[in-house]
Amino acid sequence: MSQMANRLSTEQTAPRSLLEPSDRTRPETMLQLTVRRFFRHRLAAAGLVVLVILGLSAILAPLATHDPNALSVSERTQGPSLNHWFGTDEAGRDIFARTLDGGRVSLTIGLAATAVALLVGTSFGAVAGYFGGKIDAGLMRLTDAFLCFPQLFVLIVVGTLIRTTELRVLQGSIVPIAVVIGLLSWMGLARIVRATFLALREKEFVEAARSAGASNARIMLRHVLPGAIGPIVVQASLLVAASIITESGLSYLGFGVQPPTATWGNLLRDAQAHMQTLPVFAIAPGLMIFLTVISINFVGDGLRDALDPHGRR
Repeated sequence: MSQMANRLSTEQTAPRSLLEPSDRTRPETMLQLTVRRFFRHRLAAAGLVVLVILGLSAILAPLATHDPNALSVSERTQGPSLNHWFGTDEAGRDIFARTLDGGRVSLTIGLAATAVALLVGTSFGAVAGYFGGKIDAGLMRLTDAFLCFPQLFVLIVVGTLIRTTELRVLQGSIVPIAVVIGLLSWMGLARIVRATFLALREKEFVEAARSAGASNARIMLRHVLPGAIGPIVVQASLLVAASIITESGLSYLGFGVQPPTATWGNLLRDAQAHMQTLPVFAIAPGLMIFLTVISINFVGDGLRDALDPHGRR
């Protein structure tokens, strides 16, 4: 009894820091572990920094540069200078300002198209993988049908309709282009989500939730979908890069966003006539596309490693 009393008195008088584990010994949360593993990927960290810089420059461009659509007859087709860092085009518009403004449009289209693809692809893949059977077969055949659509030709047709339409709400709008790119890009994501749901729907925690009376919608959203977040995030990062390239190619062909709205694609198209004399006209938007796409790919690689459940702690 005396030994027990001495032990209790020692614990009562001992400092709290000696009784409780320190912050250094506490296990990492999933978010902390993911962030640490992501920034351990140096190229992914560098890509994230580049994307932040490009995004901020596109957002803050109207405050720091010339008006991208301002015309100047006296300053047409000039080379780089202190007043115009990348020179001016045939209408006297500042190329640097239009490059940053085009980045805002291109990034917006890439993010909007990815959002549409995420909504459609995740919904189709989750329903097909969770319910299986005839529902799975029907949705996958629909996915195969969409894979047969030639994306570029469909986008050219949509771009032609937008150019010739009499509805002013669609003239110069980026919404139809983003929606069509998204509707033609969700198939790979749907298959990834379906495979993940097929693997998780038979797990013990799903059976426990089903036995507790949880509805199918609750099980899908609260129990199964979180297990598919990793593949979805990685695929979404790759979809953003693919959507930006698709939009740039479409605008380069003249069927994307129409002038005077600037995008990286139509800036490249306008630079064709000056490739010999003023190559900076093409280098500027081309370099932006290159930096954006390769940075997104690096970030996607980092997210894949950080969210991999089988990776080393």
